Amino acid sequence: MTDKRDVAAFDGRARSYEEGWLGRFHHEVADRTVAIAESVSSQPNRVLDVGCGTGYLLRCLADRHSSASAFVGVDASPAMIEVARSNSSDKRIEVREATAERLPFADGAFDLIVSTTSFDHWSDQAAGLRECARVLAPEGALVVADLFSPLLVTTLVRSRRNKARTRGRAERLIDGAGLQPDSWHRVHTLIQAFVARPCRAAG
Repeated sequence: MTDKRDVAAFDGRARSYEEGWLGRFHHEVADRTVAIAESVSSQPNRVLDVGCGTGYLLRCLADRHSSASAFVGVDASPAMIEVARSNSSDKRIEVREATAERLPFADGAFDLIVSTTSFDHWSDQAAGLRECARVLAPEGALVVADLFSPLLVTTLVRSRRNKARTRGRAERLIDGAGLQPDSWHRVHTLIQAFVARPCRAAG
């Protein structure tokens, strides 16, 4: 998420992001994404959340995996990072300001990478996926939940014309990043999640 208008909007919503019906919706999406992540990576040791927001998903995973060593989150919104830090008392959770397109981590650093309702805001989705592929361990899994639906095709010729909002577009970017699509999962009405793995780990 690098568009300045997006960052400003999320900065403004950070304090109330987990409140009200919209907060409940984001929790529901995150909870379902956690279930998908656990189905493909049952014992993750190092987890990265790209576009972590207030850190809710990281907290959920940390509560479920007491033996894991690190839960790291990045977000482009300074206010979201501030809230995420204040919301967590688990010393294994670390959050920092960064974008998907420039992840400040070593190659192969994480065996599980997750992202919920952030992918649509990445300014360069192809570059973001390449970065995820770079920091993903050879046997790791990437789980991305966002807006993917044939019903969104009309937006691809208007405001979101450069975005991947259909499976076909997303899978082309996944392939281009050196990843292999593994499976798709329905999360909500227009929200789906894809699981991808490094091509060298296929089979």
